[in-house]
Amino acid sequence: MKKYLFLLPISLCTLLVQAQYSGQALSNASSGGSMDGSAAIINTLLGDMASRDAKRTKNYDEFQGSPYVSNNFQKTNIWYNDENMGDMLYRYNALNEEIEIKNTNLEEEAARSLARDKNIFVTIDGKKMGFKTFVTSKNKTVNGYLLNLLTGAKYDLYKRTHVKFTEGKPAPNSFVKAVPARFSHFTEYYFQKNGVNRIDEIPLSNGKLLKLLEGEDRAKVKTFLKENSIRIKDESDLIQVFGFLNRT
Repeated sequence: MKKYLFLLPISLCTLLVQAQYSGQALSNASSGGSMDGSAAIINTLLGDMASRDAKRTKNYDEFQGSPYVSNNFQKTNIWYNDENMGDMLYRYNALNEEIEIKNTNLEEEAARSLARDKNIFVTIDGKKMGFKTFVTSKNKTVNGYLLNLLTGAKYDLYKRTHVKFTEGKPAPNSFVKAVPARFSHFTEYYFQKNGVNRIDEIPLSNGKLLKLLEGEDRAKVKTFLKENSIRIKDESDLIQVFGFLNRT
């Protein structure tokens, strides 16, 4: 067993929405069966999450939205660097920056959590998602999960789904409705230049993106945006721009 396979104690989180599970077992480590090979290795990367439900004091099923990108567990491959550890089911809790893992979709099987190790990542529709350190547009350094949208010769492009929880407010009188507690989803984008140990957020703005670039790359992108009449406003625009940079 390799020395990097450590259990990560799970944090005592207070927010968890219960979801209905559906589907079939997708892992080598099926319920009631023995585990060997890559499935046994995956098991050593997980931690017990039983304490979370014990700490929950509110019924978050009644809240608007969800802390999860998707409430359903979906198939994924787990990797350690370039080594494929096998497939399991995952669900991403974007509120707690946590990847929950199960062997099967059986309700009686408790979910566990992947270690927050920067060498570990999962695949989502063929793209890697891993734990990283990055800098927001407000110059705040944050640890969390980023989805790798584009890997290139000069730049990598990432996507972050971030969830914020807002407490509800009771109705002050009979003429005003109460405001329910809710989970709000936000999407952010980040880039990293090869050879630079820093990942920065990209505001969806031509001018703000240009300020983040340097030298010839800034001049090239400025011309590219103008010649192609691009006003950066969504993910496809960023992929187009960084794809261009990686080709030049």
